[in-house]
Amino acid sequence: MNIEEYPKLPYPREMVREADGSYFISIKELPGCMSSGDTQEEALKMIEDAMRAWITAALEEGKPIPLPDATDNEEYSGKFVLRIPKSLHRSLARKAKEEQVSLNQYATYLLSENNAKRAGHTSHFRANGS
Repeated sequence: MNIEEYPKLPYPREMVREADGSYFISIKELPGCMSSGDTQEEALKMIEDAMRAWITAALEEGKPIPLPDATDNEEYSGKFVLRIPKSLHRSLARKAKEEQVSLNQYATYLLSENNAKRAGHTSHFRANGS
């Protein structure tokens, strides 16, 4: 595989909104491959440059380039069924109504926030590498 082929692979990008409003972005399969931007779009563009530089350096040094985890043929639909107590369902539905969002949007927000906190970030956004 050459430098032109690697960036076309579906490397997931992990993007975090920083306290100052900028966006930090990285590719976990490529340790140290990271960048940032003032907007999500800018961060996504900057990570492409960082990825090319990372891959070029690895090729020049004869180091192996990890393939994206997405090549494991596992598909994720973005949907899953979750059974919860009725009282929790009611509480979440009320809070979603109070926030003027759907229950699905509110649950996604809560899951994302908790996942980001566990990862040590304040906000989390994941963009697919395609």
